[in-house]
Amino acid sequence: MLKRFVSTQTFRRSLRSSGTYLSFLVFTFLVLLPVYWMTRSAFSSGSDLIKLPLVYFPPPTLKNVNTLYEQIPFDQYLLNSVKFSLFTTLLTLLVSFLAAYAFARIRFPGSNILMWALILSMALPEIGTIVPLYRILKTLKLLDSIAGLTFVMTSTLTPFTVWVLVTFIKQVPYEIEEAAILDGANLPQIFWYILLPVTIPGLVTMGLINFVNAWNNLLYPLSFTTSPSAKTLSVAITEVYAGFSPWGKPWELIMAVGVVMTIPIIGLVLITQRSIVRGLTGGAIK
Repeated sequence: MLKRFVSTQTFRRSLRSSGTYLSFLVFTFLVLLPVYWMTRSAFSSGSDLIKLPLVYFPPPTLKNVNTLYEQIPFDQYLLNSVKFSLFTTLLTLLVSFLAAYAFARIRFPGSNILMWALILSMALPEIGTIVPLYRILKTLKLLDSIAGLTFVMTSTLTPFTVWVLVTFIKQVPYEIEEAAILDGANLPQIFWYILLPVTIPGLVTMGLINFVNAWNNLLYPLSFTTSPSAKTLSVAITEVYAGFSPWGKPWELIMAVGVVMTIPIIGLVLITQRSIVRGLTGGAIK
C-alpha cells in the first residue's frame, strides 16, 4: 500500500513537472515565432514571402539592406534614433530623480494632489496632445530637431518614472540623510553617496524602459520632423516603398528595419538583466 502511494505521488510530481516544461516550451515558441518570422522575412526576397506553400527557410540575401541604403539615408536615421533615445533617457532620469526626491522628502501644500495629477497625466493619449505640442515646439523654434523630440518625449515619460523612483527613495530611512547632514554632507553628496546606490536598480530599469519607448516611438518623429536631419528609424518604416510590386507593401524592407531596431534592445536587455530584475523587485538598501 505504501509503495503504491509513493509511486502515485511520484507520478503526480512528474506529471506536474512535465506540464510545467510543456507550458514553458509552448510559451517560448509563441514568443520566438514572431522574431523568427521577422528575421526570416528581413533576409528573404519579396517573392519568397508570398510563395505557396510557405518557404520556412528561404535562401538568405542581403539585397534588402542594400535597397534600404538606396531608398533612405539609413545611417543618418540610425544616428538620429540613437541620439534621440539616449538624450531622452538621460534627461528623463535626471528630471524624474530630482522630482521624485522632492515628492518623497518635501511636504508642501498640495503635494499629494500634484502627485496624483502627474500620475493621471499618463492617461492622456499621445494623439490628443499632438496639436498643442506642435504649437509649443513651433513657438520655441524646436520643430524638426532632435532637441524638440527629446523635449516632447521627456514630458511624456517623466510621470511614470517619477512614480517609480519615489518608491525607491522612500526605502532609504530619512535618519541616514540627517546623520550625513550632521557630518557635513551637502545635498549633491547625499544624492551621490546615499540615494544613488539604492536607486541604481530603479534607474537602470526605468532607463531601459524609457530608451525602448523613445527608440520605438513613431508618432512624435512622424509629426514633428520633416527632414532627414531629425527623422528616426521608426519613420523609415513608413518611407520604404516597393515601386511596382505584385505583392503590395515591401514587407521584406519593413522587416529589415524591424530587425535593425530590435538588435540594440536585445543587447541592452542582456547587459542590464540583473539590474532589471532587482529594479522590478523593488531594490534593496545597501
